[in-house]
Amino acid sequence: MTVFTRWLAGLFLLLAALSAQAQITPLKFGVGLFQPDRERNDATYRPLAQHLSQRLGRPVELRTVDSWEGLAKSLANGETDLALMGPWGYVLANQAADAQVVSTILYEGKPEYFAMIITHPDSGIQSVADLKGRTFAFGDKGSTSGYLIPLHFFMKQGIDPAKHFSRVLHTKHQAIQTQVTAGQIDAGADYNRNRDAMIAQGLIKAERSKIIWQSDPLPNDAFAVSEALYKDKAFVARLQAALAEVGPLLKTQPNLLPPNYTGFIHSDNRAYKPIRDAGLATGILQPK
Repeated sequence: MTVFTRWLAGLFLLLAALSAQAQITPLKFGVGLFQPDRERNDATYRPLAQHLSQRLGRPVELRTVDSWEGLAKSLANGETDLALMGPWGYVLANQAADAQVVSTILYEGKPEYFAMIITHPDSGIQSVADLKGRTFAFGDKGSTSGYLIPLHFFMKQGIDPAKHFSRVLHTKHQAIQTQVTAGQIDAGADYNRNRDAMIAQGLIKAERSKIIWQSDPLPNDAFAVSEALYKDKAFVARLQAALAEVGPLLKTQPNLLPPNYTGFIHSDNRAYKPIRDAGLATGILQPK
């Protein structure tokens, strides 16, 4: 074989490898709207997408989805392969399309958080019993702490929100805190991480946000995969390993996750049983 033919053979091999790489189907990574706007959300989670792409050896396309319900539907219809989503959104995706959680995100080292009902000190509301005839804000209907868990709590108390409150609205978590502390809404549903972060950032004053109810511990956001990907056990193992690396890497690459998030731990469907139970109890989920 001459030098030229060896060179030509090498060129063909290189072109073939580049062509094969170009044909690798990108993994579509859906992320809920955790940040105030889509642009900031994309910027926040792009480093994680890049990390996963490097570790998995495949392109990863990041896509912010506005609502938990929307993200659950995108996993069901094939628009999303991987997703970082709220617990209730995950349970919806599991119910609708057999999406499966592989890891749970850690916040300050913990895999759990709390739903709560908040008001402001000048409202005269001391307990949930005082909410009758008042205005109340839920999060969107795909939110765990903003909708499902407080709705389940109200049902156990015999409270029908449509009849119990003078007005019910659905909005985003930050808006709930802002409007409640400003006295524009009497009370609303939120979660401890959002309240703590807004206080730390100076967006609300702690003395203007009063907790009158708190839930049992709930599992943090789920990193889930589609039913098809979950069947590839070798891929799932590589993905879990890549996510487990994030915590140690935060020491040198702090932008891999938003502030106070400290990594991932392996998880499975059993961890989200409290959310599933609430969905079944409220009738939003139907038994399979």
